[in-house]
Amino acid sequence: MLSNEKETIKQQDLEQETAKVEETAETTEPAEGTEPGTVESAEQAQVEEPVDEATELQAQLEEEQNKYLRLLADYDNFKRRTKKDQELAKQFRSQSLLTDLLPVLDNFDRALAVEAKSEESASLLKGLEMVKKSLIDAVTAEGLEEIKAVGEPFDPHFHQAVIQENDPDSEPGTVLQELQKGYTLNGRVLRPAMVKVNE
Repeated sequence: MLSNEKETIKQQDLEQETAKVEETAETTEPAEGTEPGTVESAEQAQVEEPVDEATELQAQLEEEQNKYLRLLADYDNFKRRTKKDQELAKQFRSQSLLTDLLPVLDNFDRALAVEAKSEESASLLKGLEMVKKSLIDAVTAEGLEEIKAVGEPFDPHFHQAVIQENDPDSEPGTVLQELQKGYTLNGRVLRPAMVKVNE
């Protein structure tokens, strides 16, 4: 009878161990409705997600760098344009005033072309020459220069032909006479010279 009781106890212990093993297997098995490999796919997704995020951040960084480089280039262009505009403004700041002074220079030339017939008129002409010289020095300091005309080949950029004449002793297209002086301001034509040109 003791042996029967021992066998019963062993059988109960075996059943309890079997039940524990089955419980452990149930907790480790995938949940009902979960396909094999689903757990593994979730782990892969967690690994791939940071990679995708890093790629996106790298693309955003490159885009911001490109924006910065474009902005920097635009700023450099703006600085160059501003500097050029300032230089031109400084170079031609007196253009309007000098344009208004050109008729004054013309009047000096006409007045000095008159022949002095007395000591008084000669003295007056000498005074005019001194005034003109001072004026010429002042405008030359600002960049005003006379355009060469007589004996020069006709250049439409600097000369304005108002008369044509046939002179066999001169080359065709040569300026024979200057009717009104022309001037440039720092290389820019302020007024072309009015000339007579050989045909």
